[in-house]
Amino acid sequence: MCSTFSLSAKPCTGADNGKFLHSISLVTRARAEVIAAPKRSSQRAFPRLLKHGIPHTDLQVHEIVERQSQANSLSKQDICRKPEFHPAFLEEAYERCRNICAEYAKTFYLGTRLMTEERQKATWAIYVWCRRTDELVDGPNAVLMSTAVLDRWEERLQDIFDGRPYDMLDAALTDTISKFPLDIKPFRDMIEGMRMDTRKFRYDNFQELYLYCYYVAGTVGLMSVPVMGIAAESEASAQSIYNAALYLGIGNQLTNILRDVGEDALRGRVYLPQDELAQFGLCDQDVFARKVTDGWREFMKEQITRARFYFNLAEEGASKLEKASRWPVWSSLLVYQKILDAIEDNEYDNFTKRAYVGRTKKLLTLPLAYTKAQSMSSLILQ
Repeated sequence: MCSTFSLSAKPCTGADNGKFLHSISLVTRARAEVIAAPKRSSQRAFPRLLKHGIPHTDLQVHEIVERQSQANSLSKQDICRKPEFHPAFLEEAYERCRNICAEYAKTFYLGTRLMTEERQKATWAIYVWCRRTDELVDGPNAVLMSTAVLDRWEERLQDIFDGRPYDMLDAALTDTISKFPLDIKPFRDMIEGMRMDTRKFRYDNFQELYLYCYYVAGTVGLMSVPVMGIAAESEASAQSIYNAALYLGIGNQLTNILRDVGEDALRGRVYLPQDELAQFGLCDQDVFARKVTDGWREFMKEQITRARFYFNLAEEGASKLEKASRWPVWSSLLVYQKILDAIEDNEYDNFTKRAYVGRTKKLLTLPLAYTKAQSMSSLILQ
């Protein structure tokens, strides 16, 4: 991060913030859709893997959609009272957000340039808050991470929603919240994902991994829909579009996990379903050994297929967004799918080779993403 911020001090106008208690039932099992598993030359059939994680009813997505679909329906404790900021202060706040987004998410940033100015600024503000939240666990100061730090960060989040930002970057999000019907729950859920990252380094099954992916990435989709907007002519339900946005986050995070297997292994972390590793005759020791075997290749093929499944679901909702907002979504979709292509090009060696999409390839996706964003308009009326 090019900006610094403190987690130790409260804003001068601090308030008594209630603790957010969040629980999700992992008992409910999603009905599984399966894919045909590839076969080795010996004709051995590999196990079929689940595509779906946990029901979105368990994640209370419907309640988020309802609150964010009606600008005046957010509860008093979650809606931000419109603050009074000097225009020059806000301009600088958003400019800082723009610079951070342009530096760390270049392709996505270029995609936002077709959006209206107000939506551009809001998207940058949300991106910066999410990045700062992620940096708490994965950034250069991650060694200082503690439960108290995340608790303080959640208090700061409540202050942002209550119109009492701590610093200039917080102020940009406070202003965004005053202009768009953003619910606090996806933001809180992302912080819960950071907590999960500090205490959980193994995932027994895909349902557990899906929950983690929702917390740290699916939430971004839920935050973004009110800002990007749903096309007025779209006949799709708001719920289906929010689901598609969530699925894009799931696909992105699954891709991040597959790309970073080797890097995570060096840190003693395995973000792969333990039961699925076992089904392919693999275990943690095979991951730590960093050796690509036939079993690993078959395992990775199935994991990549599942990630693409979620990208396909996300595409169904991308065409239903406001026309000017589709370009950054399609840019993200195409770039992340190229990461999966790169893993395949590396012959599934994600232990010692990083699946990298170079700047040139990223830039070349922009015209294609733009074409898809424009050509999908005709599908809205179908």
